Amino acid sequence: MLTIPEPDFPALDATISRAQAALGADQKPDGHFVYELEADATIPAEYILLEHYLDRIDPEIERKIGHYLREIQGEHGGWPLFHGGKLDLSASVKAYFALKAIGDDPTAPHMQRAKNAILAAGGAERANVFTRIQMALFAAVPWRAVPVMPVEIMSLPLWFPINIWKISYWSRTVITPLLVLISKRPQARNPRGITIDELFVCAPTAVNDYIRGPYKSPWGYFFKALDVALRPIEAFFPRKFHQKSIDKAIAFITERLNGDDGLGGIYPAIANTVMMYDAMGYPPDHPDAAIAWSAVRKLLVIDQDRAYCQPCFSPVWDTGLAAHALIETNPDDKRIAAACDWLIPRQINDVIGDWSIRKPHAPPGGWAFQYNNAYYPDVDDTAVVGMALHRTGKPDYHNAIERARGWIIGMQSSNGGWGAFDSDNDFQYLNHIPFADHGALLDPPTADVTARCISFLAQLGHQQDRPAIDRAVEYLRREQEKDGSWFGRWGTNYIYGTWSCLCALNAASLAHDEPMIKRAVSFLVDTQRDDGGWGEDEESYAGAPPGRYSESLPSQTAWALLGLMAAGEARHPAVARGVAYLQAAQESSGSWSEKPYNAVGFPRVFYLRYHGYPRFFPLLALSRYRGLTQSNSAKVQFGF
Repeated sequence: MLTIPEPDFPALDATISRAQAALGADQKPDGHFVYELEADATIPAEYILLEHYLDRIDPEIERKIGHYLREIQGEHGGWPLFHGGKLDLSASVKAYFALKAIGDDPTAPHMQRAKNAILAAGGAERANVFTRIQMALFAAVPWRAVPVMPVEIMSLPLWFPINIWKISYWSRTVITPLLVLISKRPQARNPRGITIDELFVCAPTAVNDYIRGPYKSPWGYFFKALDVALRPIEAFFPRKFHQKSIDKAIAFITERLNGDDGLGGIYPAIANTVMMYDAMGYPPDHPDAAIAWSAVRKLLVIDQDRAYCQPCFSPVWDTGLAAHALIETNPDDKRIAAACDWLIPRQINDVIGDWSIRKPHAPPGGWAFQYNNAYYPDVDDTAVVGMALHRTGKPDYHNAIERARGWIIGMQSSNGGWGAFDSDNDFQYLNHIPFADHGALLDPPTADVTARCISFLAQLGHQQDRPAIDRAVEYLRREQEKDGSWFGRWGTNYIYGTWSCLCALNAASLAHDEPMIKRAVSFLVDTQRDDGGWGEDEESYAGAPPGRYSESLPSQTAWALLGLMAAGEARHPAVARGVAYLQAAQESSGSWSEKPYNAVGFPRVFYLRYHGYPRFFPLLALSRYRGLTQSNSAKVQFGF
């Protein structure tokens, strides 16, 4: 029998103490945590183009964003969607466009490399729909490059196959102002007269197949035919109905404007709102237009020499995760109460959000991802925050936990799983309309979010919730991959999904020798790297082997360790090696860092780098390891 040496507890204690101090130093005076949330070149480039659309050019900000865009240009000449990734055509077109708008000389070496890479990839005419809309706003392509999306969609009833309520929250908030823009077809002020004809293989006006396959199913051919049929008759839609639909769109947006946190709390929706108000003739000092512009500017990260624009803020998510790490390390840490007390008033108890369209009887009680986003609470955040509050054992939090429980139960989908913001949002045919070439129009149930909900409900231990838990466990059973892993919809990727599901199955009291769990353990053990860590990047969303990468990463290593420990493997040699990797990788600051991206907005379309993940996940994993190896029990007692 293999003997596992006892951990060097003094060295482990020192590692944990340094990490705890580093994390604690990040806490804001009011108790919350928030870290930078970085995407790819797309959003900083779009911000530059927004300034030029409005002719509100801030030279210093643009200089710094230009530095950032040049800094992240790939060796292939274009811009990737994540650190070290392949060229992405749409991101590259926008980045080139933005740099040219800033004033970069098209004959400069970096611009020539970008142009050549874009042309080799098919040219700007092959960019995605959102990029073509951006180009149409600048008259870089004709409006026929954009799929037909009549604003009358706003007036279609819920039962109609295509309507605004059948798509995800993020799509709903992004598309609604966009429908008004497409109907108005405004033109950017573009004060410097920037053009990008050089990025097209064919002249923009000569391209006749902007909207084309490959089609993923017969639905694609049907919707292409529908697009062709609608084009000549769109201009003949009744004027009153058209105006009524515009009014509905504006009313929808105004009701959800969300102060300087912005529509939906996400950059594309906020930026589209700014342009929509401008197209409708709102002056810049109109209260709605001014607050929308303020919400955009709030997302900027400005350093001494560089700047970029975040897709959104993540304070509730960061605070909930940091609280779990602190609780695991020292339940008596006073910073835990400060974090929880900051979270409590941000529970959404009085606003009946868009989720109620499908779940009208579910009582409110969720948390949003951002500082404020009352119409769009997040199931994943709610479960994570609920578990953190419950772990404190404070009676003062009981009512908040029970409200969260009621909302989570109410949001379960018919197949037993949970989506992130909506229930039963799985109308897959909609991902085949020409407008949805990104394939991210929907919010169906996913294994990772479902796992978090199982963990939360099982941790609370209400017997009456057992049927909901059992249905969700069966959903996970169906979703497990052949290699034993689970797909990670919101984190990279199979390591994230497998960790989440192992925690849930443990919390739901499945035996550790259950075949589903044993297969998942084998997956994690088999994907451990030679240095003891684990790593995975976004290529696994595009067919690369699951759970493998060219380097180990602190956050993924922590997820793998947490998954193995949840499966009862705290004494497994792989766990000891993973812990040793984290100890060796700790930086002098007491924390960890990683350049590769560690999360996903939309697979193959939009990826994220949470700067906080290497700050709290390794601390959580090491603290749990210490607790389990010092204990007589190897069972993780909590859902997370």
